[in-house]
Amino acid sequence: MTKLSIRFGFLVLVLGGGILIGLMTAPGEWYANLAKPIFNPPNWIFGPVWSVLYVLIAWICWRQFEVDKRSVAMRLWWAQLGLNFLWSPVFFVLQLPWVALLIILALLSVIIAFIRNVSASDRVATFAFLPYLAWVAFASTLNLSISILN
Repeated sequence: MTKLSIRFGFLVLVLGGGILIGLMTAPGEWYANLAKPIFNPPNWIFGPVWSVLYVLIAWICWRQFEVDKRSVAMRLWWAQLGLNFLWSPVFFVLQLPWVALLIILALLSVIIAFIRNVSASDRVATFAFLPYLAWVAFASTLNLSISILN
């Protein structure tokens, strides 16, 4: 496999997977009827934010993959992707906000572990994951607030 095909593959996996899960688990009537905190952003903001984040996530993956595809960083990367993709079906389809909160807190922990793991060896990955960390921290707060209010 060429580097270009690996890079494209990760982009398709992450961005395509994220878009597909987003379409399959789009907020419906249940979510619309939930009480939400005043800092809840409008629904239209989530698509663009996640699209940018998914591109960053894929980019960082191929950087780490090209260094060592069996590294701790790659295992953490795969763990964050699995937790990321799991959250939406649990929250929106199964309608289990408290369980989704546990998932997103685990995701937040794995993102922090990934950043710590690569901070000494890949400053670019460290800084590129900070917006993801910030957004997931915000989403965790939002998830907690919705859980409490409902």
